[in-house]
Amino acid sequence: MEEQEKKILCVGLVCLDIINVVDKYPEEDTDSRCLSQRWQRGGNASNSCTVLSLLGAPSAFMGALCGGPVADFILEDFQKFHIDVSLMSEHAQCVPPTSVVIANITTGSRTILHMNRNLPEVTAEDFSKVDLCQFKWIHFEGRNAEDQVKMIQQVGLHNSSLPQKQRITVSVEVEKIREPLYQLFPHGDVVFVSKDVARHFGFLSAEAALRGLYGRVRQGAVLICAWGEKGADALGPDGSVVHSDAFPPETLVDTLGAGDTFNSGVILTLSNGGGLQDALTFGCRVAGRKCGFHGYDGIAENSAN
Repeated sequence: MEEQEKKILCVGLVCLDIINVVDKYPEEDTDSRCLSQRWQRGGNASNSCTVLSLLGAPSAFMGALCGGPVADFILEDFQKFHIDVSLMSEHAQCVPPTSVVIANITTGSRTILHMNRNLPEVTAEDFSKVDLCQFKWIHFEGRNAEDQVKMIQQVGLHNSSLPQKQRITVSVEVEKIREPLYQLFPHGDVVFVSKDVARHFGFLSAEAALRGLYGRVRQGAVLICAWGEKGADALGPDGSVVHSDAFPPETLVDTLGAGDTFNSGVILTLSNGGGLQDALTFGCRVAGRKCGFHGYDGIAENSAN
C-alpha cells in the first residue's frame, strides 16, 4: 500500500455524549432549563478520528460498540465522517457507554458524568487479527493498559521486519489518573500526558512535567503535555523543550473534545513528516479554533484561517 493511502488508526472508546448547554452551572437540588441539548458521538479515540477525517487524513477506529438505536446513531455518524469502522466489534447485549455533559456557554467549561457498565475493551487477541500493513500511525487512548502494551508489542514485531520509512509510528495518551495506565509511558514513540496526570505527580507547569516524567518514556520518544490556555510543550530526545502558545477563539463556546482535537493536529502533522514545533503549533491552533463552536463540523474551514 502506498504511503499516502495508509490510514491513521485510533484504538479506544466510542460512547454517546448527551450534551446539555447551559448559561450557568446549575446548583445542587434545583430545576433549570437548558439552552439546548444534543446527542453527539464521543469518546477520545472516536473524537480523534473525527478531527483527523475533517482535516483530510484517512482514519480508522477500533473499539467496541453496543447494539440498539444508540449503536445505529453512532454508526451513522461514523459514516458521515467517512471513518473506517471495519475493526469495530459489536456486543448487542451491552449497555451503551454514555456521558452526560454540562456545557457552560458563559465560561466554556464542560463537566462530564460518565457511565460505562459492561462494554468490553479491545483485547490483544482482537488486535492480533488486524492487518497492520494498512496503517502508518496507530494511536492508543490509554484504557486497558496491560492489553494495550501487548498490542504495541505486536506493532513492534510487525515493524521489526520493515525498513524505517515503512514502520508504523505508535502514540499513546495517558489522560486519566489511574496507576495501571502509567505502564504505557515507555511504549509510545509519541506520548501525550494530560495536565491532570502531570498535576497528580506534583508538577505545576507543562515544562516541569516533561522534564520530570521524561525518564519514564523510552529512548528517542517525544513527550507532549498540553496545559489549556497556557498552550503546550513537547520534549524530544535532544533534550530541548518546544513550546506553543494557545490560540483561544474570540468567544469561548465549547471545550469538549479540545484535547482530542489537539492530539489529532499533532498526530496529523507528524505523520505527514512535519517537525515537532509545527505539530505543536498546529495542534494548539486547531484545538483553539474548536473551542469557538459546538461540535466538530467547523474544524476544517476554521483551521485553515
